[in-house]
Amino acid sequence: MNVILLAIIVVAGIGLIAGLGLSLASVLMAVKTDEKVEALRAELPGANCGACGFSGCDGYAEALAKGEAKPGACAPGGAEMNEKLGEILGVSVEMAEPMVATVKCNGTCDHVGNKMFYTGVSTCKAANMMYGGTLSCSFGCLGFGDCEKACQYGAIKVVNGKATVDKDKCTACTACAKVCPKSIIEMMPEKKKYAKVVCSNKDKGAVARKVCEVACIGCGKCAKVCPSEAVVVENNLARIDPAKCTACGACVDACPAKCITF
Repeated sequence: MNVILLAIIVVAGIGLIAGLGLSLASVLMAVKTDEKVEALRAELPGANCGACGFSGCDGYAEALAKGEAKPGACAPGGAEMNEKLGEILGVSVEMAEPMVATVKCNGTCDHVGNKMFYTGVSTCKAANMMYGGTLSCSFGCLGFGDCEKACQYGAIKVVNGKATVDKDKCTACTACAKVCPKSIIEMMPEKKKYAKVVCSNKDKGAVARKVCEVACIGCGKCAKVCPSEAVVVENNLARIDPAKCTACGACVDACPAKCITF
């Protein structure tokens, strides 16, 4: 009986000492938290998309608290949330220009053919490893929906073999652009009306038209008729500067491939 009692006392003593040690360690080794960072982080949406230019919501909150960033850069949070960040920091908020994801490809199933049959993993990333994908155009949308899966807002869907963006749902979080192995999704200004080249093919004209009926052929007619010099042709592909475009429509009418749209 004395042995049992002694064992209980020893175990209880060890537990007491260990408890005191842990309590002391928690005080001495505690990581101090910044209440301002916590308040800022609580307002952020938690998308961790990196559209603000930082590693995620935690990184952006810390940068805001240190004065290394300004509120207004969180696109998924919207204007109301960014205003709250400004209130916490005691500063005015200048919202970044609203952007929207734009798929620079118009190669639907109606316009592009297949160069092979693919039975591998149904992802754009995997298919792209097989000679640039299954489609005849090696620059276009692969259509397996990696972007659709990455979007937390349901703003992008694959329709008729090509990714299509719902502008009303898009928050410009850039998640879709990051996972696209073809890099054909670009964040572009949302509000201003301007012409866009919905093609990424850089092959020469004859080759481009052979693989896609609506591919840019780099003919330069769009650049010649543009009164504001907003259009340039580089690497056989037309490119339009939204800042210079006046939405006159001259390039849209002049394009023989009909790959320029508003």
